Amino acid sequence: MTSTVLTPWWRPRRPRAGASGTAGSMSATRILDWRHARVQRLLADARDGAPDAGQRALLLSAHRLISERVRPVYAMNDAQPASRTLARGRGSCSQRLAVLEAVARAAGVPTRVRGLLVDGSFWYPRFPRVRRLVPDAVVLAWPEFHIDGAWVMVSELYAPLGVLGARNPAGFTNSGSQTLFEALSSTAVDWDGSASACGTDGCAAYDLSAMVRRDLGRFASRDELFAAHGQTLCPPARVIGGALLSRVTPA
Repeated sequence: MTSTVLTPWWRPRRPRAGASGTAGSMSATRILDWRHARVQRLLADARDGAPDAGQRALLLSAHRLISERVRPVYAMNDAQPASRTLARGRGSCSQRLAVLEAVARAAGVPTRVRGLLVDGSFWYPRFPRVRRLVPDAVVLAWPEFHIDGAWVMVSELYAPLGVLGARNPAGFTNSGSQTLFEALSSTAVDWDGSASACGTDGCAAYDLSAMVRRDLGRFASRDELFAAHGQTLCPPARVIGGALLSRVTPA
């Protein structure tokens, strides 16, 4: 049995009406504080790594730099500003995705997030000895970027899901040293069980749709998502959990 005591149970976490048409934004927010000097420096370095290239190439360059410069750790505060994550040089997958979003907005690329309520069992491989402490469900902010006139999920920045799935048929298992953030460059992460993943012979191994309890809709920013549905853990639990895990590297 997973833990529900430490989650903000008073949040209904139901889909928001009309959220699927959210237009996204380039505005700076508390989390996506792209005007900060640290985010601007990262943007400049990403541009150096993708000279005279398009928006997608710039985001791939930024993703690679974040992977190199921000060490993966377990952290609880999904609302941490991107500049703070860069200053610390370590962050969770959610915090590092926020940095990527901040860089995108700084470069003039609109972003939005899709809110997913993911079953806590998805994280069991990371915590095999303390499963009872894993939250019953986790609120995940999954970014999307408006590139070349279309919305692109972060999971398809490098290539379409079908292409990534063919390269690595086993899919993302959430075990071992590879984190969700790093997996984006080489592994299909499919929360929908899309047509490219499922056919007459069943669904591919990278289909994670069974782990999604609820699609919360799309929001103009992760700030709006967390304001509407809260973070996975209540504030006291985030403080305690963050202090214990923030210096632990996934392995």
